[in-house]
Amino acid sequence: MRRCEDAVLRVHELTKVFDGIVAVDRVSFSISRGEIVGLLGANGAGKTTTLHLILGLIRPTSGRIEIFGRDIERHRIEILRRMNFSSVGVNLPPNLTVWENLWLFAQLYGVSRAQERIAEVLELLEIAHLRDARTGRLSSGEMTRVNLCKALLNDPELLLLDEPTASLDPNIADKVRRLLRQIQRERRIAMLYTSHNMRDIEEVCDRILFLHQGRIIAEGSPREILEHFRTRTLEEVFIRIARSGEILVSQRER
Repeated sequence: MRRCEDAVLRVHELTKVFDGIVAVDRVSFSISRGEIVGLLGANGAGKTTTLHLILGLIRPTSGRIEIFGRDIERHRIEILRRMNFSSVGVNLPPNLTVWENLWLFAQLYGVSRAQERIAEVLELLEIAHLRDARTGRLSSGEMTRVNLCKALLNDPELLLLDEPTASLDPNIADKVRRLLRQIQRERRIAMLYTSHNMRDIEEVCDRILFLHQGRIIAEGSPREILEHFRTRTLEEVFIRIARSGEILVSQRER
């Protein structure tokens, strides 16, 4: 595990077993303040389970998770007030308006000046015109942006992003990537970022972790990963790992 002196998140030997099936297998990594780390892997590699463990939604079979220097199992509520997440798999109450949903979460997160903050994040994601729309009637792309608004409400120090540009058209996806980089620079938020969009990863992430069958089998900056596998694109690396899980380069070291 790479040591991070200014680590916001530390995961050590994290393991989760479901009915005899190992979903996460001794995973260790750290994320520094102001760093964006991509967590990549094919479906079933263990990404979502890892996110759920970090959020405290499920308990690990073994291993340890420290966020802001505290154990997630002992200080979950305190920790969650300082972090947030966005996921395409999360459905907000459909009968509430966008504003009502964000107001509800602002109260849960203890956001001060809630009305002003809601207005700010709606403008950031360019969906202020949707404030009075019923959430259940939004398109998938609009819903993705509402979830991102929810994730930014409490000005988190750690942000978990699961497919944050899913269903967005190229123009809006580009704006979201630029926004995340801007937030990173200005507020030094640490982010753990999963995506099947390799352009997202190349443009946003400082470092990448590749998961295969619950294990981290490759780690490094986008450039380091490309040099290690001797490929032109991360998509080629993704396909190679998804199909074989082998850490092979196209030419053996001479």
